[in-house]
Amino acid sequence: MAWKWLDPAEIAQRDRGYAVPPEVWETVRRIIARVRVEGDAALRRLTLELDGVAPDAFRVAEETVDRAYADLDLPTRAALETAARRIAVYQERTLSRSSFFPEENGVILGEVFRPLAAVGIYVPGGRAPLPSTVLMTAVPARVAGVERIALATPPRRDGSVHPAILAAARIAGVTEIYRIGGAQAVAAFALGTESVPRVDKVVGPGNVYVTTAKQQVFGLVGIDLLAGLSEVAVLADEPAEARWLAADLMAQGEHDPLSAAYLITPSRALGEAVAVELARLGADLPFPLGGGMILVRDVAEGLHILNRIAPEHCGICLPEPWTVLGQVRAAGSIFLGHGSPQGFGDYLAGPSHVLPTGATARFSSPLTARDFQVSSSVLFRPEGRAVDLLNQARHLAETEGLAAHALALRMREEVGLR
Repeated sequence: MAWKWLDPAEIAQRDRGYAVPPEVWETVRRIIARVRVEGDAALRRLTLELDGVAPDAFRVAEETVDRAYADLDLPTRAALETAARRIAVYQERTLSRSSFFPEENGVILGEVFRPLAAVGIYVPGGRAPLPSTVLMTAVPARVAGVERIALATPPRRDGSVHPAILAAARIAGVTEIYRIGGAQAVAAFALGTESVPRVDKVVGPGNVYVTTAKQQVFGLVGIDLLAGLSEVAVLADEPAEARWLAADLMAQGEHDPLSAAYLITPSRALGEAVAVELARLGADLPFPLGGGMILVRDVAEGLHILNRIAPEHCGICLPEPWTVLGQVRAAGSIFLGHGSPQGFGDYLAGPSHVLPTGATARFSSPLTARDFQVSSSVLFRPEGRAVDLLNQARHLAETEGLAAHALALRMREEVGLR
């Protein structure tokens, strides 16, 4: 595997925003339209056409889920349960809490938070089963208090769902599982069919068709983010361990041939050493590692490039990583120090591995339990109090020419002036 040096100026100008090929957009639009009109019949035909199987029933039976959990080997079950516990503890800390703020004039302002009623989680089938994604999406929803947590994942060629996914769903508190994949699964969640009741929000990663479907149904339902190809950028300097850096870069690059991995360093010697290790360790990768090395003048320039990339996974392998944390302005997840591999975060550290990609970390955040909450603002004014504020509000209403607004305010003013 030959890894090359990249031009820092070119990387700084690269636009990696989420873009959909026109043919993909149109294909997804037609799939959603078919599900809207035909419901389960469309799901059945699309599953046969795209996955090669037409299941008798889309929903997986409870006894099948229970059997998958019981038959799962003990080390894997223990690891999944450890991960679920750690994720739950972390996500509990992210929840927003209702609060109220009384004022001296008797007015009380506040905000109340409540869980969504129903969410749909998409878990890819793809190259390998991803029970970790089940935990990273469903556990935050459970912690938030969501009552109905539905999961969709593509069926295998025999019509079944991988038992590790079923077991993880049971551990995570998923309430229903559907053998449906692709854009049609997102459409079913957003629109509802005879077999799949609609949800309030759709979350979880997927291929370009799944992500485009989420983009097209947004507004009918909420979505988490438009997750694209996996990516990692590591800012490192000597005496970082080249083998460890190479392994971290490979870990994210193995997801997809188009995944991107970047090493940013002021040390040419370190970069060359990492390239050597990648050539040696990466011999068994199913495809070449995308991305490359970026030589910078110093750590300050490295941070500038890092923030421009705004990576999904950000590694800081410097002698004093905490000193630059405040200068990392755009990253999905940040791994500080040589002892913090991204794989720890991917599986069971606690934070979700559903992260913003394609430089969207500039304005998007990782999935948390907050994503499964909604809020309402609250206002209480006792009769006869805060009349001066009503007067000023009425003045603004009259300035805007909204007579009915002004009238409603004046009526309350008059009570307070008696």
